[in-house]
Amino acid sequence: MSTREPPAARPEAHLVLADGAVFRGEAFGALAARPGSVATGELVFNTSLSGYQEIVTDPSYAGQVVAFTYPHIGNYGVNAEDEEARRPHCRAIVVRDLASRPSSWRATGDLESFLTRHGLGGLTGVDTRRLTRHVREAGAMSCALGTATEGELLDAARLEPGTVGADLVGEVTTERAYEVAGGPLRVVAYDYGMKRTILRQLTRTSTIEVVPASTPASEVLGREPDGVFLSNGPGDPAALPHLVREVAALLGSVPVFGICLGHQLLAAALGATTYKLPFGHHGANHPVRRVATGGVEITSQNHGYAVADGSLAAAEVTHVNLNDGVIEGIACRDVPAFSVQYHPEAAPGPHDARYLFEEFRRLMEHDR
Repeated sequence: MSTREPPAARPEAHLVLADGAVFRGEAFGALAARPGSVATGELVFNTSLSGYQEIVTDPSYAGQVVAFTYPHIGNYGVNAEDEEARRPHCRAIVVRDLASRPSSWRATGDLESFLTRHGLGGLTGVDTRRLTRHVREAGAMSCALGTATEGELLDAARLEPGTVGADLVGEVTTERAYEVAGGPLRVVAYDYGMKRTILRQLTRTSTIEVVPASTPASEVLGREPDGVFLSNGPGDPAALPHLVREVAALLGSVPVFGICLGHQLLAAALGATTYKLPFGHHGANHPVRRVATGGVEITSQNHGYAVADGSLAAAEVTHVNLNDGVIEGIACRDVPAFSVQYHPEAAPGPHDARYLFEEFRRLMEHDR
């Protein structure tokens, strides 16, 4: 007979959306430790079946509460190798069933303890199918969750500003430049909220100097790199005209490769406009068509904004989302620069689009 003690009862809690919708659950992590606790953010849902640790530590989720559509979260634990940043960047998570005992030879701890250590928590026992349907119909919106009263949570949800017009890059970028040794090429990478897996891919061909998001283009070009990388990151690209100006100043002087927010900033530097998607693209199973070949890639995605079709005259569309037709990739016509909206580094997967890092290498070597 097992001598393992049953888990302690969790406090009842609620998730309340800004439109008044209420979802019941139980608090865990930091939200369970504080009576009357409240966490707020913009609620989005993620359809990945695995990779929850990479998701909660992805800086692109700054300012957001992540609801997982996959019902069992935490079942294989956590380990330091799967962290995409030094700490989690989402505000909280919402799950159907939080595993109380992880099972994996790689696990060095459990998800709840990991979140608690960083002052975060969430809700378990939530009807995430109903929640996902609601967000699909009503759109991503501000929310509040915790053990406070429903009225207090509703007030907090309606006071949460969300991500529209928000410059969240300053919260996640590196404070000082640093170098990561790698291959013979030299790349300067703008850190708008860069994931560690991107660095691992880039260092296969290049030595990377990571610089703060506010670094002037003149300073970057003064380092004489073979290429410049524009990273992923959180928030509304329309709130970042100061970063767009620096990207524009790079074009034509050095090869440029952008991912996610970097893609949006490159497009904006070329004169395009961006807009907020109804509920964003968040998951590891989004089909994207590569225009040049007609081939379909299954991609990992995490973004709430997109480049407006028809607003981009200086570049051609290279990739298109097959779910909703959103622009997923561009290539400049007159200068060596390209970008994709999705995540070709894709930790833990899929890896269909990792060829883009090789394309960046070839572009740099051709322009050397």
